[in-house]
Amino acid sequence: MSGPVRNDSGNDEFREYVPRRYRQQVVPEQLAPELERQPYVSSASTVPASAELDRMRRTRSDHVSRSDHVSRSDQVLWPDVIPEPLEAHGDRFLALLGRVGLVVGLAAVVALLLVFRKPILDPVMETVRPLVNGDSQSNQTSKIAERMAAPETPSAPATAVRGVTDSEIRFGISAPLTGPAKELGLNIKLGIEAAFNVANANGGVYGRQLRLVAVDDGYEPARTAATMKQLYERDQVFGVIGNVGTPTAVVALPYALDRKMLFFGAFTGADLLRNDPPDRYVFNYRASYAEETAAVVNYLVKVKHIAPDQIAVFAQQDSYGDAGFAGVAKAVRALRGDDATILRLNYQRNTIDVDDAVTQLLQRHRNPIKAVIMVPTYRAAAKFIEKTRDLYPDMIYTSVSFVGSTALADELVLLGKKYATGVIVTQVVPAVDGHSSLVLNYKSALAKYFPGQEPDYVSFEGYVEANVLIGALQRNGPQLDTEKLVDTLENLRDLDVGLGTPVTFGGSEHQGVHKVWGTQLDPNGHYQPLDLQ
Repeated sequence: MSGPVRNDSGNDEFREYVPRRYRQQVVPEQLAPELERQPYVSSASTVPASAELDRMRRTRSDHVSRSDHVSRSDQVLWPDVIPEPLEAHGDRFLALLGRVGLVVGLAAVVALLLVFRKPILDPVMETVRPLVNGDSQSNQTSKIAERMAAPETPSAPATAVRGVTDSEIRFGISAPLTGPAKELGLNIKLGIEAAFNVANANGGVYGRQLRLVAVDDGYEPARTAATMKQLYERDQVFGVIGNVGTPTAVVALPYALDRKMLFFGAFTGADLLRNDPPDRYVFNYRASYAEETAAVVNYLVKVKHIAPDQIAVFAQQDSYGDAGFAGVAKAVRALRGDDATILRLNYQRNTIDVDDAVTQLLQRHRNPIKAVIMVPTYRAAAKFIEKTRDLYPDMIYTSVSFVGSTALADELVLLGKKYATGVIVTQVVPAVDGHSSLVLNYKSALAKYFPGQEPDYVSFEGYVEANVLIGALQRNGPQLDTEKLVDTLENLRDLDVGLGTPVTFGGSEHQGVHKVWGTQLDPNGHYQPLDLQ
């Protein structure tokens, strides 16, 4: 680029309004539009910007007319934008900060108005609205005075119902999904989900889909507190359905009651869940262990003609075994009119260590035992039968329904036909080999949603109790909360789900069904109906 062109105009005013670095240069033609857009005014000048711009234009014209002889190659082309002084950048930055602060301030005001819109805007609108509608000023003044004199009543905040949205109702289950009793937990979960899937495919309950959240407690009470807390606090379930076991219910039930959470259809017949009068939030579908054991004691004594003192109880050494043993003792008292001594054979939960029980049985020489009522899980029951069948070939073995009927049959068939043949299991649902509409619908749901899964008494119980709950939800209506559903259940009469017996609840009756069905294994491991009367 050529050196600067000398300004011969002698115009000092021109020099004053041109940046120092360009004062010795000629203002080229290309700069004129830019100067018009952004005229530079010295901070020391008091001349108006418009007058300065006119003077600069005249100076430029005079210069060009005198400098036509200067070649274009000798002229210096200025940049398109004249650099601003540092002071201008600072002023612009401060202005930008001011605008940002204004925006932030307005946003904060809007946020506060949204949060406190009722206490702030409602009184204002109440004051203005009557004036707009034609109320007199004196009338309005008196109303304002009345409001100020009256005590303020805070409005109750709208609260969402736990586990319920516009599109979903969420239930939970705490059950053994791993460990020795896992077949019980997996099958009860399977049956509930089959029923939920059928309901969801038909549109759900008033447009809401039913969902089950399952957590694994391993059939150990020490783990149940954590699983219940997870369901309530993290998974935010509306209630629990199908919780498995009596020892785990000892922990789970108080937790649910303290939080007024629905505790529906637990897979246990223990009296713990059958208080008189019943706990408000606890509802049972199934018959109790007392009812199951009473039915089988009556069968053994009245049909098979076995003396009550020739009946022993093989039971898990915990609250589950205690509940079953108490049911047998009560039934025997009812028959004999006294407290007969009943031999109890124990084993530890989540084990198949039955040696002590077998030893106790062998030591009973006087008045030998002819029937054993079992209150076990399936693996312990199978092991006990395996170790005693050859010693007592005519022994009658019976079990309550919690055993896991299908799993027990599978275990015994693996041992051999002689171990399976004749074993009696009381049930709280009809035979799965039947052809009633309920059984056929259950099998259809399994085939559709869980192909490959065989029908099972435990999963069938889960399917039935879930249908009872769905029936209550449908009768409840779309406005759902725990208290309203409890009221609906307590007024549920003669719900027909296809059992052959109606399901009925009441204010003093929180067990829907009292019927006990009898079944007996054949040599091939299939359960055949057995009349217990």
